[in-house]
Amino acid sequence: MKMRMQRVCVLSAWVAAVLLAACSHTESKVQGYEDQEAVAAPSNHSEHATSAAWDPKSAAAYLDQRESWWTSWEDAARDHGTFCVSCHTSAPYIVSRPTLRKALGEEGPSANERLILADVSKRVRLWANIAPYYSDDDDGPNKAAQSRATESVINAFILASSDAQTGRLSEDTRVAFSNMWALQLTEGRFKGAWLWQQFGLMPWESRGSEYYGATLAAIATGVAPEGYGNSLEIQNNLKLLNDFLQQKSAAQSPMNRVNLLWASTKLPGLLTAEQKKSIIDEILARQRPDGGWSMTSIALTWRDLDLESLFGGWKRDDGTPQEMQSDGLATGFIIYVFEEAGVSRQNDQVKRGLDWLASHQGKTDGSWTAYSLNKRRVPTSNVGRFMSDAATAFAVLALNDIKRADAYAH
Repeated sequence: MKMRMQRVCVLSAWVAAVLLAACSHTESKVQGYEDQEAVAAPSNHSEHATSAAWDPKSAAAYLDQRESWWTSWEDAARDHGTFCVSCHTSAPYIVSRPTLRKALGEEGPSANERLILADVSKRVRLWANIAPYYSDDDDGPNKAAQSRATESVINAFILASSDAQTGRLSEDTRVAFSNMWALQLTEGRFKGAWLWQQFGLMPWESRGSEYYGATLAAIATGVAPEGYGNSLEIQNNLKLLNDFLQQKSAAQSPMNRVNLLWASTKLPGLLTAEQKKSIIDEILARQRPDGGWSMTSIALTWRDLDLESLFGGWKRDDGTPQEMQSDGLATGFIIYVFEEAGVSRQNDQVKRGLDWLASHQGKTDGSWTAYSLNKRRVPTSNVGRFMSDAATAFAVLALNDIKRADAYAH
């Protein structure tokens, strides 16, 4: 009876949450990741442009400035003169910045792209001797193993993405993949995936992040040139990875299923046509009336609920309301992945999403705004811009398709 009552209470709480739209989760404090000012006033959207055009040059300037700051930030510094490669700033930068070269008249990688690639390659070469990003002594139990596995996937993702542009698989990338596969889990709850950094920070370092990491591993394998994904020596690894992604997909957040859709565009056979359509339909149904999407509607699930949020509206860990409006990260990421998945750009909902992006680039700095799911950040602080860094990168990827550049860029 007690167990039945608990189940009824959980189900009632979930239903109430859906009706009241209330959500929160627990966040661990990470040293060096706090704003000097803990709470900021609600964001003002009046700074955004309203024309159906966007400025690639100002977007590039924003991305370059932010990556320059990140690589020189003392809190990002790591062993042997390297720096931590972040999921919010560096990884999105490395896949989006190359698409801006034509608009800027560039013939090769930017200085920051070269710096990131050199840093990752150095850490790959020193893998056996270099310290992990985080340690158990300084950051908590199991943080060394989590950060090592996380880094192995991100290293392979970054180097493979770069090699995809040249069509040649470098030796550093081969070693990065070897490091990655060596840390793939072969038993237990996350069999086929990797341990992932857990700091209680949504959406990349919290519950469900193992799934996000597994999709990055799939993307890296799929984009690697010279037929790397068909290599005989990794087929058992790929089977474990595919099984994990398929078997665990139903329990994921909508955002993780978009990650899965992205992976399926790079790794053939990962999803059937029906499965892809199911994800696309699910996400299209979450589009807001203004044409955009909100991170709160795709990154959070009933597992992130607590009782305080049920009756007080959607709350972050600091008690402030979640930002419910459309944002650049959710909208840019979804539209980009839909384009990769072959959704027609003439689809009315995709066109509305593109129009939302084109009209919401910041006038002053060229960025697109997104909001922390964990606490209200000072939007003009360096830490407060983390989500906007990823938002700007994915907005660029969504808008800067070569076939539609003339229609949306000046």
